[in-house]
Amino acid sequence: MSGSPDDERLEELRRKKMQKLQEQQSGQQGSAEQQQAEEAAQQRAEQQKQAVLKQYLTDEARQRLNAVQMSKPDFAEKVERQIVALAQSGRIQGRIDDDKMKALLKELQPESKSFNIRRR
Repeated sequence: MSGSPDDERLEELRRKKMQKLQEQQSGQQGSAEQQQAEEAAQQRAEQQKQAVLKQYLTDEARQRLNAVQMSKPDFAEKVERQIVALAQSGRIQGRIDDDKMKALLKELQPESKSFNIRRR
């Protein structure tokens, strides 16, 4: 009775199912490792950014940037990226103090849109 077509098909289906499960398991391990590597890279980039900010900002400028971070996190992130870009390109002479930070924030601030409402 061994070797019937139904038994062979059943065995083939079992092999395919096992192979599929093994592939899924190895794929999950690969994606988890990739995710860990991406997180590690993001942490390194964040540490480098903080080191650059600490190097080029005075305490007052850092406090002002932290205040902006609390109210407008997206805008503060944009400012931080700009400062890092300026530092990497060598366009920062000395350190950025509070006055320079105010000027930089004002320069990078999006144009405010005002509406004039006139009654007739």
